[in-house]
Amino acid sequence: AGFIKSPLSQKRLTQDSVELYCEAIGNPIPEIQWWFEGNDPNETYAQLWDGARQDRVKINATYNLHSTSTVYIANLSVDDSGMYECRASNDPDRNHLSKSPKVKWIRSQANVFVIERPNIIGLVSVSSGKLILSCNMSAPHASIEGHEWMRGDKTLQTDTDSNAFTSYIIEGKMEEHSGVYDCVYKTNPVVKGQVNISVAPQVIAYKKSEHGNEGDTGVLTCKSPSFPSVIAWTWYKNDQQPIINGSGRYVIKSGSNKTELRILKLNIEEDTGDYRCNATNVFGFGGAVVNLRVRSRLAALWPFLGIVAEVLVLVTIIFIYEKRRKPDEVLD
Repeated sequence: AGFIKSPLSQKRLTQDSVELYCEAIGNPIPEIQWWFEGNDPNETYAQLWDGARQDRVKINATYNLHSTSTVYIANLSVDDSGMYECRASNDPDRNHLSKSPKVKWIRSQANVFVIERPNIIGLVSVSSGKLILSCNMSAPHASIEGHEWMRGDKTLQTDTDSNAFTSYIIEGKMEEHSGVYDCVYKTNPVVKGQVNISVAPQVIAYKKSEHGNEGDTGVLTCKSPSFPSVIAWTWYKNDQQPIINGSGRYVIKSGSNKTELRILKLNIEEDTGDYRCNATNVFGFGGAVVNLRVRSRLAALWPFLGIVAEVLVLVTIIFIYEKRRKPDEVLD
């Protein structure tokens, strides 16, 4: 027996992808093949293979207790529309051309419709301290049953309007709300547009003032949650030349939204001061300052030594007082 587990009819947009899954059971274990017939009346079934259609077709198969096979087609075009057929057979002569009429193939089909992706224009405008994000779909391909505005996995707004135009309003400045926003059209299949709020890096020091003990490792951290990501981080000490990673006692670890400066074996005289982290992206640069204070290893002992000194002074005063006090008169 052979069967396709994926839906028997699927709609996709151009540039999307589709995946079909097929299983076959038999003894001996059957072979699975994938075949395709386009929507052209004159087109007949042709076998699909791994790497077909300019390497857009990927076929994976496993033959263990039963047969399983998956066909994945990337970057769909309208020409990928048609009937996809999974064929399974365990006949020893299944691939013998002269004996093909005797071979029995079990077949299962799924129809894939690829629809031209509509064009969506996304814009950002500023008005009276508000950010207005908008999307406009040209030539909607299907009825619109509503919209959603999303940022990542979070839904910001939803409605049931059928318009090709949709908008979302944000209170505040661009620097406070930079990121990638999706406008989702509730159609079949779902259509998504994208609106980007892009700004220069808004750099924040994890702590504006850091403290470290002499001889320990000092860690200074800056981050930039803004969009787009930072492409280069640079550290400076007291506005001097840039600190080079790996030079002296400096170690720098940087990512797209965070940088970390480690100073090994802190020295009171050399390392105390202001450190500046600068970030750069395609829209500009920004920075923040971290003040580093290095304490002596004995700093933690000063409170204890102070208490000891107070006790010693108190004991000395009591001792002197007792020595100078007149002896009591002896009673007759």
